[in-house]
Amino acid sequence: MPASLTISASTVLAFLLVLARVSGAMVFVPLPGFSGTPGIARAAFSLAFTLALAPRWPSLQGASPSAGTLVAWAVAEAAIGVAIGLAAATVLEVLTFAAQMLGMPAGYGYAQTIDPNTLADSSILIVVAQLMAGLLFFVMGMDGQVLRLFSASLEKIPPGAYVFQLASAEAFIRLSGSVLAAGARLALPVVALLVMVDVALALVGRLNAQLQLLSLAFPAKMLTALFVLTAVLALYPRVMGQFSLSAWRVAQRVLGL
Repeated sequence: MPASLTISASTVLAFLLVLARVSGAMVFVPLPGFSGTPGIARAAFSLAFTLALAPRWPSLQGASPSAGTLVAWAVAEAAIGVAIGLAAATVLEVLTFAAQMLGMPAGYGYAQTIDPNTLADSSILIVVAQLMAGLLFFVMGMDGQVLRLFSASLEKIPPGAYVFQLASAEAFIRLSGSVLAAGARLALPVVALLVMVDVALALVGRLNAQLQLLSLAFPAKMLTALFVLTAVLALYPRVMGQFSLSAWRVAQRVLGL
């Protein structure tokens, strides 16, 4: 006797609600090259992420919501995904902001390359920082933390129950402000040394006006920034890990987990 596969309407509804939650996060997680991929690949990634959460799908046995209720549930699910996605995006933005702070003083602001996220010209230091942030995101297990946030939200927040409040917006604004502090912690050692190089070159030029130091300023600053970045590169994962803990705590507080 041939076996038949039947899927209940409640299972399909639970799948669609979780897919709306996951899709809301994927919009705000700027993985390197992810925004430039075809829409089918992004949809497949969201689908695979949703299937990975299958054990945590909400139980909707006997539920028969109206069309308006379904729309309200989908909006609430997308808001949860957006909250988690914003937390992940701020973590990835720390290295990008640090690179943007020191790119121009180091002289790398004039070196342009193609940004894999936007396919537009961008500073080479910013592109390297974005790729490094995406690599650290997976190496340090932050993708697993995002998956755990989704799992906990599916367990404690039923469909349609989440309401985005003003306090939640304030928490994310404070988190975005802390991106500036974390990025400055990474960039200031290099920027401070570059200021010292500028002061040294200015003093030497003041002592001997015949020396043409302008042609040496850019190479000296670029090499100095490269050497210092190499020396402090080991601190980047530590700062990013500390900031990620703050981001996950904010996401948990916003979602009430």
